[in-house]
Amino acid sequence: MFGMNECIRSCRMIPMHRRSYRMRIYERENFMGQMHEMMDDSENVMDRYRMSHCQSCHVMDGHWLMYEQPNYRGKMSYFRPGEYRSFSNMGGMRFMSMRRINDSYF
Repeated sequence: MFGMNECIRSCRMIPMHRRSYRMRIYERENFMGQMHEMMDDSENVMDRYRMSHCQSCHVMDGHWLMYEQPNYRGKMSYFRPGEYRSFSNMGGMRFMSMRRINDSYF
């Protein structure tokens, strides 16, 4: 389950994506600080990129899930292609792991 309730109140179809995946993650808001380009999953941003946290991103290709804890645990958020200048409007979440959404999960 995602969250505290045991019922689903809304559902949205995620478009299929069969091309490459690409996202830039930034250490600070407004695309500042350390930047790394990702093309595959990362179960721990701190270990892989030596970043303490991720506070903004630019999703160029594909659809991604980002988690507040390493190893795809904790609260999760969905990101489609676009610029995300600040995660502070998402409850101040700091993302520590990222995973691509593809049809092999279903």
